[in-house]
Amino acid sequence: MKCEKCGFENKKKAKFCTKCGASFEEKKTPKPEESNSNNNSKYAIIALVVVIILLVAAVGYFAGMNSNSDQSDDSQSDQSDEDDDSSATTSSQGSQSDDDSKSWVLIGSYSGSGSGSQSITVPSGDIMVKLSAYPIKNYASNHLSVSNTHGQSGRVDWGSTSAVETRSDSFTCTLSSSDTFTIDYYETVSWKVEFYRYQ
Repeated sequence: MKCEKCGFENKKKAKFCTKCGASFEEKKTPKPEESNSNNNSKYAIIALVVVIILLVAAVGYFAGMNSNSDQSDDSQSDQSDEDDDSSATTSSQGSQSDDDSKSWVLIGSYSGSGSGSQSITVPSGDIMVKLSAYPIKNYASNHLSVSNTHGQSGRVDWGSTSAVETRSDSFTCTLSSSDTFTIDYYETVSWKVEFYRYQ
């Protein structure tokens, strides 16, 4: 092998020139195939990062929508309670001949999932409660129940051999004063309770 620097003739398997010490190893230049695969890897990583960012943005958007929906439900319920109080005062001052124009008006809607309980204060009057739920699995204890302090209640539950499906129930009651209702739920994918007042 002839040295490119000094022209000295070396052995064929020599890695260095015995005269000047220059290296005979080929300078490694990336093959076009290797650079393409590096570029492909870069594009794949960039695409993956973009997909992750889009997923995080979508989850954040829907989480924000859900919390805004819960807040608007609460504010609508509070507004309905205030409207109910003011309309009760107005109707007690006016005549009772408006019975034909009365209807069931939604005064509160609550929803969630999992297990737990919460208490809701409901104003006086003729009240209708609608409840529905979908269980995680058909255990012997999956349930959604709503009850007030006077023992009036509605309930949906699933036994160990029940079909996993949405179940609904409703009940009505007349309250002479505001009352506290307890919503109790266990092992649910989703549940919803709506309170209506006849006005």
